[in-house]
Amino acid sequence: MPTIRQCRADEQAEILQIINSAAEAYRGVIPADRWHEPYMSESELEREIDGGVVFWGYEDADAALVGVMGIQPVRDVDLIRHAYVRPGLQQRGIGGELLAYLRDASNRPMLVGTWADATWAIRFYERHGFALVARSAVPSLLRTYWSIPERQIETSVVLANPPLGKRA
Repeated sequence: MPTIRQCRADEQAEILQIINSAAEAYRGVIPADRWHEPYMSESELEREIDGGVVFWGYEDADAALVGVMGIQPVRDVDLIRHAYVRPGLQQRGIGGELLAYLRDASNRPMLVGTWADATWAIRFYERHGFALVARSAVPSLLRTYWSIPERQIETSVVLANPPLGKRA
């Protein structure tokens, strides 16, 4: 039976393997000056965790970690961070189950940032109730809730759930 659970500290190498193998989809899609090898380093993962990102994993029936998704509380929202599923296991609902689990566990608005050219990622979030934020609001949101370089701000979008303007 598949399980969604919080990732353990001893699983960092496995988390990195999932992120870096799945992030290959970005190669040649995102701006070349934003791509690097590996996509996420061990030290970057440690900085993310130290900064409050909590990783949750999807464990298959064989107890293998096949998908990961981070959540990070920042100010008045929860950010979805680093959502990846092993290549070959994508398009099977794993990412959607992880996202639904985190959405259900949170009582705060959620934001997710992704590359503007990663149209498959944008469609994934839209299918799961997120809406693109107006382009004019994106730089301010990215500067408020994320710590990313200006070049990444220029090449990213933000999606919100609930959509901005529709919060209770």
